[in-house]
This record gives sequence, C-alpha cells and structure tokens, in this order.
Amino acid sequence: MIEAGPALLVVDDNEDNRFTLTERLKREGYRNVACASNGREGLEMLATRPFDLVLLDITMPEMDGYQVLEHLKADTTLRNIPVVMISAVDEIDSVARCISLGAEDYLAKPFNAVLLRARVAACLEKKRLRDQEAVYMQQIENEKRRADELLYAILPAGAVRELKATNEVRPRRYNEVAVLFCDIVGFTAYCDENPPEKVVEDLQALIGEYERIVRQHGMEKIKTIGDAFMATAGLFDRMPDPVFASLQCGLDMVAASHRIEPKWEVRVGVQFGPVVAGIIGQRQYVFDLWGDTVNMASRIAAHASPGTVATSGATWHRIRERGRGRSLGFVDIKGKGRIELIECQAFR
Repeated sequence: MIEAGPALLVVDDNEDNRFTLTERLKREGYRNVACASNGREGLEMLATRPFDLVLLDITMPEMDGYQVLEHLKADTTLRNIPVVMISAVDEIDSVARCISLGAEDYLAKPFNAVLLRARVAACLEKKRLRDQEAVYMQQIENEKRRADELLYAILPAGAVRELKATNEVRPRRYNEVAVLFCDIVGFTAYCDENPPEKVVEDLQALIGEYERIVRQHGMEKIKTIGDAFMATAGLFDRMPDPVFASLQCGLDMVAASHRIEPKWEVRVGVQFGPVVAGIIGQRQYVFDLWGDTVNMASRIAAHASPGTVATSGATWHRIRERGRGRSLGFVDIKGKGRIELIECQAFR
C-alpha cells in the first residue's frame, strides 16, 4: 500500500452511486479514492497507477463488471488487486458468478455503513498480508541467490551441483584428472618490500585473471594457497583431453603474469592421474584434493624454470603429437625417485 494510505478505485456508471460510495469511504478515513465512470476507464486508470482495492459495479455500458473482472484476473500485474463487487439486492446470482471469477467480496446497494467498513477493511488487510508475503518471498529468493553465490565462491561448480542435488558432496576417487599448480617466483620478498594493501591488490588482479583463464579452458579452480593457484581438468566435467587443456591453460597463465603489473614470473606444473577429492572440515570447510598426482603437480611446479610450464614425461607422452617440448632431464622427486620433466613450449 502506498504511503498516502490505501488507494481505492470506484468503478460505477451511476454518478449518484459513485458520489455516495466515495463520501462514505471518506467518512471511514479513506482519503485516497478515485472514480471511473465505466469499465474501460477503470482499466485505463489501473494501468497507469497502483491501487489497493477496486469497488466494481456489475451492470455498466461498454464493459460490464464481468469483463473488467476477467481482464483484471488475466493480467499478471493486476490479478492480486482485491475486487469488491457492487450489486443490487436482486443480483445475488451475478455476485456468485463474480466470486467464482476471483472477486473477494460484494457490497449490496443501498450501502450499509457497517458492512462497508468491515468488507473494505478485510480486503485491504488481505492485500497488505499478500504484499508482505511477496516482500518476504523476494527476500528469501535474494538470500537463496546470495547463498548460491557464496557456495560457488567457496566450492567448485561441480561440487555445488552435487551438494544442491543430493545435500552432500561424497568423497570419491577420480581416475583421470589433470592437476595444475602455479606459484609466483619471489613472492615472499615482494611481500617484505611492499605495503600489504598493494600486495593484496596486485595478487587479486592476477588471481582474477587466472580464474577467467581457467573458465575459458573449461577447468575448475580448486583453491589458492598463499601465492599458489590450484586447478583441475576433468574432475567433475569430463573433457576430451584434460592434459592438453591444462598445459594450454598454464601457458596462458604465464603470458597473463607478464601482462599484469608487477609482471611477476610464475612457474606451472601439471600432472595427470588419479586423485581423491572431498570436503574437509566442519567449520570454514574447503574442497580439496589428495594423492600422488596432486603432490607431483606441486613438486613439478617447484622444479620448473620461472616463466615456464612443466610436466612429467609420462604426462607429456599423452599429448606429445600435439605440442613441442624440451626435456629438462631427470630430477629427483620426493617419494617418486628420478623423473624426467618436460618443459611445454608451444602447441601445433
């Protein structure tokens, strides 16, 4: 209802009836009362300004009360406005028809002050409660949307879909996943030499671009750990070649780091294989990955040269016909022994 008080519209072709009803409504404290002399005029007024209640005569020229009522109830923007039918004593059957069409109530002519007060007040209260319910429903939808946005900010999209569908994210093993790790060279020294606001601002700019690149390649961001960025390909959504997507993504991330100030050097490691994934923790929980593939990707990144993307020889073997690489020789990887590393240089 509008702040000036509830807005009422009287639609009646009889001038005496309009005057009498308007005056009685004003005596009941309703000052915001408008009148229409026929159904068509009433609909035009309803289309141009909001009303909280319509008092509608049944028998009118041009458009009778039935036609006006049917038009109101068919219009999605007007159907919730309560309608009270104005009828003569001998029009009870017509009133019943109007009630079946969606009218809230009726008033018989000549108007009874007690019934007028009760029926108008009851209809306006229903309208107020419906409006309040609509506001609450919109608030619920807004909160639900905010909750969804928060979930997508915390968890990968695939985990959110599973959580919403089943009310849980079951831990499971995924057998063919490419894991990408990217970290910034010299980040600790940069933190020591710059104010915290600048450090966070610069890191946010780079991570935001990484998130865009990951989405572009159809991959999932898993998390950031300090200055390290972790993503996967083929975890929730199957893709034709997760290794190819991850290595291309890594090259794009290196290029982005050279474009964005302060133009950090980064190292990227990619490894393909099985992982275990799930949600850990009961408060401030995170979605995480575990297993040899994850450890290998992190350690490969640590052995990569600044500004390059590296992977194991076994992983490179899967896409060797599609790209050009350079062997870095065999290096000692904790827990794996000596492993050949390949620096990915370009794709055909």
